[in-house]
Amino acid sequence: MSQEVQRESSKISTVNERKRVDMKKISFPISGMHCASCAANIQRTLQKTKGVVNANVNYANEQATVEYDEKVGSEKNIEKAIATLGYTAHIGANDKEDIVALDRAKERQELKRKLLVSSVLTGFLLIGAMIPFSPAFLQNAWVMWILATPVQFWVGGHYYHSAWSALKNKTTNMDTLIALGTSVAYFFSVFSLLFMRFFRSAGVETHFYFEVSATIITLILLGKFLELRAKGKTSEAIKKLVGLQVKTAHAIRNGKEVTLPLEQVVKGDHLHVLPGEKIPVDGIIIAGESSIDESMVTGESLPVEKRKHDQVIGSTVNQSGTFEMIAQKIGSETMLAQIIELVKQAQGSRAPIQAITDTVASYFVPTIIIISFFTFIVWMIIGPQPRLLYALVSMISVLIVACPCALGLATPTSIIVAIGKGATHGILIKDAQALEAASNVRTIIFDKTGTLTEGKPVVQKQIYVDNLQKIANELRLTIAPQSMIESYIDSLIFSVEKNSHHPLAKAVVQFVEKKSHLFEVTRFKDFSGLGVKALVENHEVLIGTRAFLEKQNVHIAPQLDAYAQQWRENAWTVSYVAIDNINVALLGIADAIKAAAPQTIQRLCAVNITPVLMTGDNKETAHVIAKQVGISDVRAEVLPQDKESYITSLRKQRNIVAMVGDGINDAPALAAADVGIAMGNGTDVALESAGIVLLRSDIALVPAAVKLSKATMRNIYQNLVWAFGYNIVLIPVAMGALYPLFHVQLNPMLASAAMALSSVSVVTNALRLKSVPLNK
Repeated sequence: MSQEVQRESSKISTVNERKRVDMKKISFPISGMHCASCAANIQRTLQKTKGVVNANVNYANEQATVEYDEKVGSEKNIEKAIATLGYTAHIGANDKEDIVALDRAKERQELKRKLLVSSVLTGFLLIGAMIPFSPAFLQNAWVMWILATPVQFWVGGHYYHSAWSALKNKTTNMDTLIALGTSVAYFFSVFSLLFMRFFRSAGVETHFYFEVSATIITLILLGKFLELRAKGKTSEAIKKLVGLQVKTAHAIRNGKEVTLPLEQVVKGDHLHVLPGEKIPVDGIIIAGESSIDESMVTGESLPVEKRKHDQVIGSTVNQSGTFEMIAQKIGSETMLAQIIELVKQAQGSRAPIQAITDTVASYFVPTIIIISFFTFIVWMIIGPQPRLLYALVSMISVLIVACPCALGLATPTSIIVAIGKGATHGILIKDAQALEAASNVRTIIFDKTGTLTEGKPVVQKQIYVDNLQKIANELRLTIAPQSMIESYIDSLIFSVEKNSHHPLAKAVVQFVEKKSHLFEVTRFKDFSGLGVKALVENHEVLIGTRAFLEKQNVHIAPQLDAYAQQWRENAWTVSYVAIDNINVALLGIADAIKAAAPQTIQRLCAVNITPVLMTGDNKETAHVIAKQVGISDVRAEVLPQDKESYITSLRKQRNIVAMVGDGINDAPALAAADVGIAMGNGTDVALESAGIVLLRSDIALVPAAVKLSKATMRNIYQNLVWAFGYNIVLIPVAMGALYPLFHVQLNPMLASAAMALSSVSVVTNALRLKSVPLNK
């Protein structure tokens, strides 16, 4: 590359870096939204706000995510833009979850009070209007007006407020339909009452619909109350995660232990953690050891043993031991805080399928208003007598029965429940796009090391020669029986390998240390790529490859060589052990396959997903591992850039591809795939590149994530079929489609009940995702 090109490339990268620095992404709750149209209106307004590059408002969890240029826009402008629509943005609030919870509790309490009042007043209105032998004063039109007025303007006042805010901003929402529909019924009744004598003198019969307007408001309010209660359950996962956060910590300051609020803990603090307590922040153990229950964060049910120099995760439970730690990550930097933030952002993100409903919802309310006026005109022209009454009833029914809320809730409620469920099972889904793509995956590519295998060498088997006692005599060892001879050989191996820094040596040390003694080692020498040689207890010890031992004039025992051949066929690395030029033992070392890997591959094949093994390792090892786990398609000796190219070529064939990996070398492939799935023990680069993170590095979570995504998309389609089907069927019925054949006209009160049921049904259906079993 020429210097000129390099300079140009550097300029471009600097500009891009500046662009990234100037951009800021914020998430915050919004109070006052009543329907999906409210969210759509706020989103449209935000997208027109100065400096805003991207805005997403989610009605289901009442959250907004806005990306803006700090040089042009500001949080104050964003807050102001939302306020002009009549809503409140809580930007920069410390306890956002508390604000949302308090807001919902306050709204629920307010709805409950209004619902109680409107139910009582509407009950009297229905008795007076529907029951002929009811008390005469309840049948009196003036009494009905008095009863209906508080329902119309106090209970239903927020519909007028919301509709007026929308009108000022040249838009419409769900409340516009409700305000129009109930106002037509109410004010027609008032008009008929005030001019009753005039109409009767002209021979026109008067009708009152006070009970209709009151019943519509009451039923919609009931639906809203039930919807709010159901929506509260969709965000339980976030509440559980927030509930895990610790409030206090035991810090050692100036040699004394003091209990501090968590907010006062700083990086580098020396903390003391007692048995049964939650670990306050992320950090490293400097003294002591314990069993840590990390299930709340990773989903792993078994406790994890932790010792000095091991990392610990904040908010996990210290089960048994006492230990001291250094605080490394605090506040928003901790793993739990990052998981909470990622889950919130993911729950607020939009799946591609939601674009359909967004488009429909944006035109829905104005279209319904046009249809309602068209219905009124048609009934006035060709309807039976009394035409005005039939026209009014049909117009009101059309305005009330239409429900954009069901459309608006169809996708986000399912996504919120699914992402929350995933988080509690150790599957962190970063955005809705990854969730949707995972449901259509046809090929899943697995990296080998650390993904299908444990990612570190482990001694699988150790074999000694048969005639150990005879060899002991030759070596002038005055020890017996055979178990003691084996222990002595292990001690020699342990003492030599303890001096080596090779990964295979570390695996051998871990394998033999519990049954060995440490001897003094002299004349240690490491032969790179071959083995080691040292003098221990006046014996020359050799550990290494067959070629290395033969070069040192060691005769390889035929019995051990036969085992070595079998082990090589299993892709094991074989280490020969010789004492004073006599081959006494053999060690088989391999990167062990994860126990769940074969069953994982079976589960994926059962749902017609093709697994592929793609690794930079040699072909022999790759094919052995693939055979053991059940993969037939193997790509070996693949460079990182070639992994990316292969995935790109698969995608060009319209194949939806997922990539599962954990290393830096997997990052390009994870980013190139339709769905990148990173193992939780992977590098930061791999975790950043992936759309889904498996928090406990359990390979069995891959089919679980696919199952969750498929169940979610099925749930979304069910919601959309219901929402679209409901509107497609009931709007024509409200217009009067059944009247010519059956003389049936939809009562506005039934229309309001159907509309309320529609939204509640969608949210209730989404909650069914909580019961989906992911481990089958």
